Amino acid sequence: MIEELRKIGLSDLEARCYLALHGESSLSGYEVAKRVSVSRTNVYAALRALSEKGICRMIEADPVLYEAVPIGDVVRLLKTDFERSTGMLLEELAAPPKRGSSFGTWKGDKAVELTIRRLISGAQHTILVDVWEEDLEWFEEELLAAERRGVQAAVMLIGRRSTALKTVLNHRRPEDAEASEVRRFTLLCDRTYGLIGSFGRRIQLSALESDHPAIAGLLENAFAHDLIVQRIEEDFGAQLEERYGRDYQAIRSLYGGLLGQDAERASGGEK
Repeated sequence: MIEELRKIGLSDLEARCYLALHGESSLSGYEVAKRVSVSRTNVYAALRALSEKGICRMIEADPVLYEAVPIGDVVRLLKTDFERSTGMLLEELAAPPKRGSSFGTWKGDKAVELTIRRLISGAQHTILVDVWEEDLEWFEEELLAAERRGVQAAVMLIGRRSTALKTVLNHRRPEDAEASEVRRFTLLCDRTYGLIGSFGRRIQLSALESDHPAIAGLLENAFAHDLIVQRIEEDFGAQLEERYGRDYQAIRSLYGGLLGQDAERASGGEK
């Protein structure tokens, strides 16, 4: 809970003091200091800050007592303030002139995570995701929230994993998946905003973001291709394997130099 309280603007000590007060009807500053094991001087400063933020009440007594404002009231207050501030920003700060399609790169877990969340939370109509089963957690929570907003989301999942998402299409996991150094993923929102990236044990998480129509078209076509192949394999998997071998090796062997089979395996190309 401390981390969640920090996300709404409390310091670590303020969050600890709030939690201490939340479990009691009222406490003195001395009692709060004992519960959080921090000096009274610092605790009194934190309690004053909480009071100024409207998150705890001061009760005139001897000694002065402090009482937590119910978390429901706190959340409603913060939502009102946030909506007022964001409304003003949207009204006052016009979008900069568009200079054409852009390409941007993101590196590191936090940067890529925030980009994924931003794109999915901004989607209004459709979301297409192609991802390995072990990496679905990077997308799942935001996708569920998007579905609740009425956005149509579809996931092409390499492997199988239990999820509450409505539309998940499973591709057979490659036999040599454990040896894959790179697990690529793609995200396309509203057929316009694309993200292409790579997870892996020995690489830094990175991604390319673009709203270029060519990128969006490639991602949409790739998803459609996977969707068609997935359905064909469901209906004719045994016949296809008999005719072309496991993972279509009879075809791949004809064009191995062009396809770059190692790269294909790393991207889940055997789906």
